[in-house]
Amino acid sequence: MRDLFLLDSDLVFLNHGSFGACPAPVFDEYQRLQRELERNPVEFLARRSGALLAGARAELAAFLGTRAERVVFVSNATTAVNTIARSLGLRAGDEVLSTCQEYGACDDAWSIACRAAGAAYVRRPSPLPYPGDEAFVELLWEGVTPRTRAIFLSHVASPTALVLPVAAVCRRARAEGLLSVIDGAHAPGQIDLALDELGADFYAGNCHKWMCAPKGSGFLYARPEHHEALQGPVVRWGYHAELHDDTAHDPYTGADLLARRHQWQGTRDLAGFLAVPAAIGFLRRHAPPERRAACHSLAIETQRRAGEITGIPPLAAAASFGQMVAIGLPPCDPAAVQVELFRRFRIEVPCFPFAGRPLVRPSFHVYNTPEDADALIGALARLVGKPRSGAA
Repeated sequence: MRDLFLLDSDLVFLNHGSFGACPAPVFDEYQRLQRELERNPVEFLARRSGALLAGARAELAAFLGTRAERVVFVSNATTAVNTIARSLGLRAGDEVLSTCQEYGACDDAWSIACRAAGAAYVRRPSPLPYPGDEAFVELLWEGVTPRTRAIFLSHVASPTALVLPVAAVCRRARAEGLLSVIDGAHAPGQIDLALDELGADFYAGNCHKWMCAPKGSGFLYARPEHHEALQGPVVRWGYHAELHDDTAHDPYTGADLLARRHQWQGTRDLAGFLAVPAAIGFLRRHAPPERRAACHSLAIETQRRAGEITGIPPLAAAASFGQMVAIGLPPCDPAAVQVELFRRFRIEVPCFPFAGRPLVRPSFHVYNTPEDADALIGALARLVGKPRSGAA
């Protein structure tokens, strides 16, 4: 499987969660589309892009368990979260409730949107070890007040790799008249999704992480009642079609609201979006449920073995994470450990502090092997393992 990817042959790549890795056949399709664009940019962008994107969008929607008119391509999940945060019409006194496990860029997006509106972004503490889904929801709901307008939550938390109970949160939020916004940056391709059944008002996701699509391909999902409120980050020709007499040459004439406002943002390379169906096809051929289950088992075993050499108990039960796992390290400078893992052992894996704990967060995708896990465990034993009895 490793031969299907473009990764350096001497690299132990355990950081798929950060940026993903694009398989060679998907990258070939991406470059084919780029060359097709350059052979006649006017034909490709002005006359064909609307239909091409509609086809790719339909395949993405089917993969995500929704309809094409409810999902639209954007550059990444952070772009989608920014779009949502700036479109909610927050008012002075409103609160957006979240946790301390959210991705930093999204925290900043909500903080700035709330500050501009005179609202508050409230981050609930997230205890570790993970207390379980029911306890997590109850702890989160202790932060709900009469001023709460929306709940923002990761599907798979970036620092802890926990798969959070977003379906339960969305159901409870809807029952209490609250909006639910889910950051699914790490979910598509790692977790089977049925977005319409999930029940979120908004869902932001990446295609370039676990789906293995080219970099810069993500999506925004929204329930139909919110489409009018969503403001695209760039006002393009045709954004408000009623302002123009000449729309005959606009490839989005007659398209649904999400496509008109968000799909086209001026001249740009659309090949990453259009290669998403190739990535979906690759996953269907090479990442069936049993292969993803094997990756999960490798994450479980790596967590267990790391605990044996550090003496630190697991941060979560196996049912609470997928193909990516956060593992506690002894007191150390995690940034320095990450540097040494790469410099001395050619292991690419993120190490960082979270809630006062140093963590390492390996990811396991279809190209990873038990030997990759062996390399990490061996390196950690040398860098941060418990000292042997009698050692100075």
